[in-house]
Amino acid sequence: MTQILKPVMSQSVHTIAIIEDDPTLRETLIEVLAGAPGWQVVAACPSAEAALEEFSTTCPDVLLMDIQLPGLSGIECVARLKQRHPATLALMLTVYDNNDRIFDALAAGASGYLLKRDVPSRLMESLDDLLAGGSPMSSAIARKVVQHFQKAPVVKNDEHNLTPREKQILDLLVKGNLYKEIAWDLGIGVETVRTHLHNIYTKLQVRTRTEAVVKYLGGPEATGR
Repeated sequence: MTQILKPVMSQSVHTIAIIEDDPTLRETLIEVLAGAPGWQVVAACPSAEAALEEFSTTCPDVLLMDIQLPGLSGIECVARLKQRHPATLALMLTVYDNNDRIFDALAAGASGYLLKRDVPSRLMESLDDLLAGGSPMSSAIARKVVQHFQKAPVVKNDEHNLTPREKQILDLLVKGNLYKEIAWDLGIGVETVRTHLHNIYTKLQVRTRTEAVVKYLGGPEATGR
C-alpha cells in the first residue's frame, strides 16, 4: 500500500517519493529523509504500478526508484513518469552494477544511479548533486560507464581549451568522486567546484557529468552530439 505523507508546508522544501518494494528499506529511507532539512517525503510506494497511479497528475521533485520491483520494473516506471512529468528527477537504486540496466535506466530518463550499499554514505549528497544539475553515481557505476566507452586506448581530448584545474576536476570525475570529495582533494570550496564544472560543461557542450567524462576521454560517441 502506498503511504501518503504530510503535504509540504514550505516552498523551500523539495519533495521526494520513494518507490521500493522492501518494506524495511522503505521505512529506513523515510526515516533518513525525515531528518534531512530541505526534504519532504510525500509518498512511499511498494511498486511501479502504485507509483504510476499515485503520480498520474502531479509528481514530486525527485523519485528515489528501486530498479528491481515486482511487476513493472523501476526503469519502465521512470520512462512512463518522465513522459508525463519531464521536470521530475529520478535517482535509481540497485544492488547490482549490471551494465545493461545502467544504460537502460539512463536512457529511460534517470538522472543518477546509486548502489544500495552506497546509500548510507552518499544519499544526501547525491540528492543535493541532483538538484544542482549533476548526475550522481556510485564510483563502481561511474567506472562502468567510462569503461563502456573505452573500446580503444584512451586519448584525452585537448581541443576544448580546458584549464589545468578543469582537467584535474575531470580526472576526479572519471574516478566517480562527488563534488565534496573533489573539493577536499583540491583544497577548494564546493561552490568553486560547481563553477568550474559549469565552465567545463560549456566548453565541452554537454549537460551532465557522464557526458563530460565521455567527451573528455574521447570515447566513440564523444563527438556524436
